[in-house]
Amino acid sequence: MEVPFFRPSITEAEIEEVIACLRSGWLTTGPRVRQFETAFAQAVGTQYAVAVNSCTAALHLAVEALGLRPGQVVLVPTYTFAATAEVVRYLGAIPLLVDCDPLTFNLDLNDAAAKLRHLREGKLPIDRRAEVVGIIPVHVAGLMLDMDEVDDFARQYGLWVVEDGAHAFPAAYWSIRLGRWRRAGQQTAAVTCFSFYANKTITTGEGGMAVTDNPNLANRIRQMSLHGLSQDAWGRYNGNGPWDYQILAPGYKYNLTDLAAAIGIHQLPRAEELRKRRESLAYRYREELAGLEAVELPPTAPDRVHAWHLFIIRINPGKSPLNRNELIAALRRSGVGCSVHWRPLHLHPYYRDKLGWQPEHLPVATAVWERVLSLPLYPDMTPEEQDFVISRLRSLLATQSSLRAAA
Repeated sequence: MEVPFFRPSITEAEIEEVIACLRSGWLTTGPRVRQFETAFAQAVGTQYAVAVNSCTAALHLAVEALGLRPGQVVLVPTYTFAATAEVVRYLGAIPLLVDCDPLTFNLDLNDAAAKLRHLREGKLPIDRRAEVVGIIPVHVAGLMLDMDEVDDFARQYGLWVVEDGAHAFPAAYWSIRLGRWRRAGQQTAAVTCFSFYANKTITTGEGGMAVTDNPNLANRIRQMSLHGLSQDAWGRYNGNGPWDYQILAPGYKYNLTDLAAAIGIHQLPRAEELRKRRESLAYRYREELAGLEAVELPPTAPDRVHAWHLFIIRINPGKSPLNRNELIAALRRSGVGCSVHWRPLHLHPYYRDKLGWQPEHLPVATAVWERVLSLPLYPDMTPEEQDFVISRLRSLLATQSSLRAAA
């Protein structure tokens, strides 16, 4: 048997909508994008949603709309994908890398406060006089940070918040302050950005969304998503808007197509159903792997609705006969797709050699990443496929343990 790391869950409804879009003669940004935006804003509980071609684009547009300038500093978790920090560099600003919580891998606000102190003390590879203006938290694997705490931190230090929700739809946390569940993007940041990449919790193949309750930010994001033009193509060509347009700013080419939105229109109503399937698979992993001393399992919490974008285990170096790299190689040889999320930013050549970050600046993430391994997890995963993954993992570890004991 071969079990892929991921397989998208696509139904006939998505396929038929794509075919209808092709037959309509309108393939780029148009009525299906607008329909998707409206439905997504309602699903999140926000005023405005702007569809773009990736979460990276959404993050870039968000920090641009907030006026990020060269030389300014933004707090960014080191334990994240490239996009979270690179959008800061796009505008000539500087990411101040923050260590992660050792259990959840989410940004550690205590370390963020320490990093701000260290910056002023001249202990970091950033000019101590630089102005710190924002923070971009990430909900790793779909387990949300407490955004009330992030908000308190941001207010204390006078920062704006852009929420990287690439893993976090539909995710939520219990807000003690509000006394209710609060979804990612539901007034949790100035702008929240979501991903619809092929392996995300819902997909449009490639795609993203920026949501906000601020009309000025929404208007700027929409304008800059398509060359800074005053009118989009749908408005100019459908007969309902003026044919003329003006360039208001040097924007970008980040618009989502109707072909992509055609998939999203039918993925969106399935979001909670798909999340529950992931959750069921995740709980079964937890039950079946609970007895493996060589493996530490991802956390859960009663005050969180986990999106379960990823199922990240940690290899216990004191009890596992195989290190993480050896286990990945063995699993792949046996037909199990797996991955690593992620090498922390400070351990990449650009951040190390160009920006001066060293392992000792971020010790938790430095240690964590050598142990992490993401197992296959997708809504249409069959019991037989999951049994195979569990069996191969248990067998490899048990066999190697026996061999080590015999030696």
